[in-house]
Amino acid sequence: MILKAIVRDYTSSGVPVGSKALAAQLPMHVSSATVRNEMAALEELGLIAKTHSSSGRIPSVKGYRYYVDHLVQPDPIKANDIDIIKSSLEGQFLKIDEIIETSAKILSNLTSYTAFSLKPEHKQSRLSGFRLVPLGKRQVMAVLVTDNGDVESQTFNITTKITGDQLEAVVRLINDQLIGKPLDEVLASLQSDIPMQVANYLQQPEGFLKVFGDVLTQAAQDRFYVGGRLNLLNFSDSNDVDELKSLYTLMDHSDDMADVLGQPSDHIQVQIGSEMTNDILRDYSLITATYEAGDHGKGVIALLGPTRMPYSRMIGLVGAFRQELAQRLIDYYRYFDQ
Repeated sequence: MILKAIVRDYTSSGVPVGSKALAAQLPMHVSSATVRNEMAALEELGLIAKTHSSSGRIPSVKGYRYYVDHLVQPDPIKANDIDIIKSSLEGQFLKIDEIIETSAKILSNLTSYTAFSLKPEHKQSRLSGFRLVPLGKRQVMAVLVTDNGDVESQTFNITTKITGDQLEAVVRLINDQLIGKPLDEVLASLQSDIPMQVANYLQQPEGFLKVFGDVLTQAAQDRFYVGGRLNLLNFSDSNDVDELKSLYTLMDHSDDMADVLGQPSDHIQVQIGSEMTNDILRDYSLITATYEAGDHGKGVIALLGPTRMPYSRMIGLVGAFRQELAQRLIDYYRYFDQ
C-alpha cells in the first residue's frame, strides 16, 4: 500500500515523498514513525531510493517494475478522450499510412509524450496494380497499389529515346507477370527474370528498374511514425545536448527503433529504464501495445515518457486507443474491399 502511494504521489507531483505526507494519504490512521519503518523496509528491498536533494523517497526501477506488474490498475478512459480519438480518426484518409501517421499525433497530443505507430505487417501484402502516369515534360509517375489499399508513387524523368508505347509494354509485362504475387516474391523477381524481360522493350532498363524497385521497397517495408518529437524536451531530465541528439537520431532509424519496441505481444507491455535495449533510454519508460486489423495483420503503438509517468492513466489510455485504431482500420479495409 505504501509503495503504491509513493509511486502515485511521485508520478503525479515529481517531488520525493516524505513519511509525514504519506501518512496523511493512507486510507487508515498510521503514525509517520510507522510509515518511516515501512519505507526503510522498502528501501532495503531496493523498491524505493533516497535522493540527494531531499529527505523524501522516490521509486526505483525495481519499484516501478513491481508496481506495474502487481499493483497498477488502468484508469477508465475519460469520455472526452474517447471523443477526441474518434473525431480525429474520422477524417477522410486516402492511404493506410495517413491513418497510422495521424494516430501517432493523436496519442502524443493526448499524453504530451512521444508516440510511435507501426502499420500492420506486410507479410501477406500482394501487388494489385502498377501504372506509369505521364506528367508532361518527359516526367512520369510510377504508381504501385497493393491489395491492402496502400499506394506508393515516385516521379522520374525519361529520355527522348523512350516512347509511350515502350512504357505501356513494360507496364503490361509487370501486371501480367506479377499481379497477385506477394511483395517479397515480386522483389525476388526483380533480382532474377524481370530485368531481362524489361530489356526486350527498353535499351537501358536500369533507370526504370531502380524506380520500380524503390516503390516496391517502400510498399514492402514496415514504416513507423513518430508523434510529439518535441515533447521529449518537456519531460526529459537530461541537459546533455549530445544525449538528446542521440535520442532523436534513434527515432529516425527504423531498425534501431524496432529493436527498442521488441516483439509485439497481445498484452500491453511496459519497459522501464535499464530494461530497454538501448542505454540512451535509461531514464525513460516505454508502453507498447499491438492492435489487430482483422485479416490485414497486427500493428504496434507505443508511448515513450519519463520513468515517473502516471502508469495507471497511460496504460488505460493506450488500451482504449488501440481498440479505436483497430476499428478505424477495419472500417477502412472493409470500404476498400467492397
